[in-house]
Amino acid sequence: MRLMSLMSLLLPLPQSKEFARSCDLLGQPLRRCRNDSGLVWQVQSRRFGPLGLLDLVSRGPVAAHPDDLDSWLQDWARWHDGRPLVLNADGLSAGALRGAGFWPLVTPATLALLPLGTEAGMRAALTQKWRNRLNRAERFGLTLRETELTPDHWILTAEGVQARARGYKGFPPAFSAAFAQANPGSARVFEALDKGRPVAGALMLRHGRMATWQIGLTTPVGRRCHAMNLLLWRAMQTLSARGHDCLDLGILNTQDAPGVTHFKLGTGARAHRLGGTWLHMGALAPLARRLPLRMAA
Repeated sequence: MRLMSLMSLLLPLPQSKEFARSCDLLGQPLRRCRNDSGLVWQVQSRRFGPLGLLDLVSRGPVAAHPDDLDSWLQDWARWHDGRPLVLNADGLSAGALRGAGFWPLVTPATLALLPLGTEAGMRAALTQKWRNRLNRAERFGLTLRETELTPDHWILTAEGVQARARGYKGFPPAFSAAFAQANPGSARVFEALDKGRPVAGALMLRHGRMATWQIGLTTPVGRRCHAMNLLLWRAMQTLSARGHDCLDLGILNTQDAPGVTHFKLGTGARAHRLGGTWLHMGALAPLARRLPLRMAA
């Protein structure tokens, strides 16, 4: 048995206590589960049409040791009272999930996870192109500012407009506002200003050993100045100095956003493939166990 404190685990945003506080404030409380091997996971329960009440676990469970994950597949149902479970898996293999009766719904996404450390080490990990743009940005004379997110901050309104224009989905601005309210000091806005006007902004959510890049916005002037390189570099330095080990830069989408993908990987981030989205429901479990592995991967 390996019992680890929550502070020692590298918890992604949906599995953090900060996320739970935010959801509670929004009227969507979570429950935290923990088994004898020290695995932890947070569960959202929602009603979903004809399926009734189902549980959702996103990017969990989290284990200090990867080989402990198999134990979760053996006894997870003890904590879920027979309800259908939608699992956005991380670290569990397709074969193991299929063998446990999970049915594949969505193919795995890939994230960019950036290790944080010393300034020299992080700068050395930058690609040459990314480093060159950072050097140019540092010569433009932009003013950098870090503030706490407030409900009326311009970055929330601008993010709503950008999300509608680009048609992407994710946590809405209301979630970021709730996170800031529920976790004072943990929602940090980094801004680049040219002649007093913002030309780029980045919202970082701090949670345990990790942090998440939640919002990123830039103007045409900001793009010409490579302001986002400068902002992200400042955020990396600041978060590392405050004890964070890893910055989650979000999903890598090579098909629809190749430029953003190259930007994220240029920081020295590593590509981390999740395990896909799976459904466990009593009636489907026997069929899922007989599903060809090529269809479950």
